Amino acid sequence: MAYAYASHIINHSKKLRNVPNLMRHDHAVLVRWFSHGARSSVCKKEEVSKTHPLGYAPAEKERLSKFVARNPVNASISFSHQWSDKCCSLLVSYGLSKNNLSRTTMRLGIPMSSVTYIRELSCSRVQSRRGFASDAGLPPHQEIGMPSLSPTMTEGNIARWLKKEGDKVNPGEVLCEVETDKATVEMECMEEGYIAKIIKGDGSKEIKVGEIIAITVEEEEHIAKFKDYSPSASNSGAPAATEPAAPPPMQEPVKQPVSSPEPKTSKPISPPSEDRIFASPLARKMAEDHKVPLSSIKGTGPDGHIVKADIEDYLASRGKEVSAPTTKAKDAKLTALDYVDIPHSQIRKVTASRLLFSKQTIPHYYLTVDTCVDKLMDLRSQLNSLQEASGGKRVSVNDLVIKAAALALRKVPQCNSSWTDDYIRQYNNVNINVAVQTDNGLYVPVIRDADKKGLSSIAEEVKHLAQRAKENSLKPEDYEGGTFTVSNLGGPFGIKQFCAIINPPQSGILAVGSAEKRVIPGSGPEQFKFASFMSATLSCDHRVIDGAIGAEWLKAFKGYIENPESMLL
Repeated sequence: MAYAYASHIINHSKKLRNVPNLMRHDHAVLVRWFSHGARSSVCKKEEVSKTHPLGYAPAEKERLSKFVARNPVNASISFSHQWSDKCCSLLVSYGLSKNNLSRTTMRLGIPMSSVTYIRELSCSRVQSRRGFASDAGLPPHQEIGMPSLSPTMTEGNIARWLKKEGDKVNPGEVLCEVETDKATVEMECMEEGYIAKIIKGDGSKEIKVGEIIAITVEEEEHIAKFKDYSPSASNSGAPAATEPAAPPPMQEPVKQPVSSPEPKTSKPISPPSEDRIFASPLARKMAEDHKVPLSSIKGTGPDGHIVKADIEDYLASRGKEVSAPTTKAKDAKLTALDYVDIPHSQIRKVTASRLLFSKQTIPHYYLTVDTCVDKLMDLRSQLNSLQEASGGKRVSVNDLVIKAAALALRKVPQCNSSWTDDYIRQYNNVNINVAVQTDNGLYVPVIRDADKKGLSSIAEEVKHLAQRAKENSLKPEDYEGGTFTVSNLGGPFGIKQFCAIINPPQSGILAVGSAEKRVIPGSGPEQFKFASFMSATLSCDHRVIDGAIGAEWLKAFKGYIENPESMLL
C-alpha cells in the first residue's frame, strides 16, 4: 500500500516542471519537514491532527514519512509546493500574519528553515491574507492597531471617528483623527473592507501603540458577527477564576478583631483599681469636673495620695497635647482650597517629559547680549512698506531674528550640532524651530533651510505654521527635523530677558526679550542719545558648545541684528 501511494506521488510530481528552479535549499530541509519527529509536536499542539488540516490522516502521514526517509529527493521535490501551500493556509487560518509566522512555528515545533522555504514557494498567498485572524466562530477579519504616527509616539488618543460601524472603506480614505504626542493626524485606511467593530470610540485616551482600535471584514454580511466582539475576551477567563479564591482569606482577618474580648476584660479590672486609689476630696472633685480618670494620674501627696497639684499638672499636660491637633484642624479648615483638576493633553505630557529630560541630562549654561535694534526697526519699516504695496505679508521682528540666527549658525556651524554617545553630529541644513504657544500647549514648527530663504518667505511660512499650530492641525513633517530653536517672549508679552530650556537633541536655543529705550553716551562730552536695545540669551549644551564658541555665535548674531543690511546680501 505504501509503495502504491508513493508511486502516485511520483506520478503527480511530473506536473511540476519548474520545481528544479524553485529548489534552492538543501533537500534535507524538506526531509525534516515531512519526518514524523518534526511534525509530532504540531500534532500534539491543540490536537491539530484530529481535524486533518493538511488532508492526511495520521496513518497516511506515518507511511509518507517512512517513504520520504527512503526517497528524500523525489518526495521532497514532488510535495514541496503542495505541503507549503497547505501549511501556510493552516497557519494563516490560526490568525497568523507573515510577520509572526516564524515565532509561531518555533512554538509549535516546526523547523524554522522549513517555514522559510515554504514562504518562498507561496509568498503571494501569505501576503494576500496578511493581518487577518480567525478566532473561534468568527470569519476572517483584520485587527487595526493604534499606529505610530511620529518617532516619539508611544500612545495616542482618538479625537473622533470619521467612519462608523458598518461603513464601507476604501484605501486612502480617512478612518479617524488621532491625537499624537505632537499634533492631531488623520489615520487613513490601507485596505478595502467594512468596519465591523470600533473598539476605541471618540475621545478614547492613552491608547498604546499597537493596541487594537477597530475591526474590519471583507464581506458586509460578516459585520453582525462582531457585535459583541472584544479583543481581550479570550484572556478574561483566567483572572475571573482566581477572583473568588481571593475573598476568603480577606474575610477571615476582618472577623477576628470584631469579636475581640478586650472590652470585656477591661471592665472587671477597672473597678478594683479605682477602689484602691487614694485622693483628696478636692482632687476628686476636680477630676470629676474635667472628666479625668484618677487611675491615669500618679499621686505625689503623702503615701501616694493624689492632690490638687497632680490634677492641675495633668490638665496642663493634656492641654498641650490636645491643642496641637485642634490647631491643625483649624488650619486645615482655613486653608481648604477650591480647585479644578485639568486632565493632561497628549502634547502637554510629551512637553513635560522632554523638558524634564533636557534639564536632567543636558548641562545648560547661558550667555546674554544686548543688541541695538534701531537700524533693524528702520529696515523693517521700509520692507513692510514694500510688502504692503505688493500685497505680501508684513515682516515681524521675530522674522528678522530667525534670519539672523540662521545666518549666524551658518557662520558658526559648531552651534548647529547635536550630541550622541559616540560623536557630535554637525548638520549642513539650518532648520529653525519657532516656539508657538497655543491653547493646547507649546508647539515648535520648523522653518527648513532658513539661511537660504528670503525674509518674505520666512514671514509667510511662520504665519502659516503658527495658524496651523493653533488649529492643532500640524503634521509630523511640520515640526520634525529642526537643528536650532528660537523662542520670543519679548514682542508678544514684553518679557525683558529669560533663559529657555534646550529642545533635545538640539544643543542650543535662543531666548529673545523685548526692546526698550535706553539713554547712552553720545559722541561728545556731556552728550547723550536714546537707543533701543533688545536682550537675547543663548542656552547652550556644554557637551557640544564651549563657552568661547557660544560667545562667537552671539557676536555673529549681534552683528546681523545691528547691521541688518548684511542679511540681505
